[in-house]
Amino acid sequence: MSIEFKEVSKKYGEITALDKVNLRISAGEIFTLMGPNGSGKSTILRIMAGIESSSTGEMYFNKKRVDPENLNQLRQNSTLVFQKTVLFNTSVEKNVAYGLKIRNYAAREIEELVKEALKTVKLQGYEKRWARKLSGGEQQRVSLARALVLNTDLLLLDEPTANLDPRNSTIVEQTISRINQEHGKTVVMATHNIFQVESLTKRAAFLDGGKIAQTGTAQEIFRSPSKSMASFARLENVFSGYSEMFEGVSNIDIGGLVIKAAFDRVGEISVYVRPEDIILSLNPVETSARNQLMGRIVSVEDMENIVRLRIDAGKIFVVQITKRSLLEFNLGLGSEVYLSFKASSVELL
Repeated sequence: MSIEFKEVSKKYGEITALDKVNLRISAGEIFTLMGPNGSGKSTILRIMAGIESSSTGEMYFNKKRVDPENLNQLRQNSTLVFQKTVLFNTSVEKNVAYGLKIRNYAAREIEELVKEALKTVKLQGYEKRWARKLSGGEQQRVSLARALVLNTDLLLLDEPTANLDPRNSTIVEQTISRINQEHGKTVVMATHNIFQVESLTKRAAFLDGGKIAQTGTAQEIFRSPSKSMASFARLENVFSGYSEMFEGVSNIDIGGLVIKAAFDRVGEISVYVRPEDIILSLNPVETSARNQLMGRIVSVEDMENIVRLRIDAGKIFVVQITKRSLLEFNLGLGSEVYLSFKASSVELL
């Protein structure tokens, strides 16, 4: 199911929640909405679900303009899972079956569909358990199963893994990926989790103050983030300083340390270097990389197969390596290391 916004705005009294938003989401893709609280993410999801209408502008689903005559068709083809889980005070089975009963499914079919939905979110055997007595993560998975059982073309998720532990987050993420890949469902997801954006989605939009500030693939957005995106995501290796040109390269003084960039810019600027673009070694190496620094490890963050190191090289740089490299290099707090990265890896914000 494809969705398109054309100049969509939404006002609540004097407050503008969305300001002339243009957005196109293709059928069968996972699309992510990012942005700080109050940026308009949830409002977009509610309009897509047909729960709210826009103040101005047009919305299309499957290239059909949404109007009062086909609004119910949109509602029947989309399901919204809210950030705050709200379950009925009854069994898991009855919670998941609720929407099917409203749609007059036969009892036998309801039973089969509920079991399949619970299996998808790894809650098989939970049918008779009381929904509100489950953990927060399990309740969120029940809420997701309640949406999946309706088999709509469009699945809308508002912060689907907010406040969940790693196990429940992983199950939810795997479920989202599976229903998209195996069943071709269009998924639109609002999230603060930038790692989730990189791992689950191909395209994303960053909202700021009700406007879309940036769109593109996840790689494009994180490789060349806007200032508001960098602030929102709290990206590491963001530096500000004064840039001067020398021998065709920008030399940026970031406060006692100069880094070189491949772009042509003079004056006060902010730049960003992806942790993945920094090469770490135990000794100085011969390389064409314009930036070569020496520093010491001041913190180590274990992220399963990946390790993120904070290195003091006059400024704090975050470097990402594999856990295997950490062990092979015998690195730890206080270890002296060398960093190198290309001038082309320095991105202008």
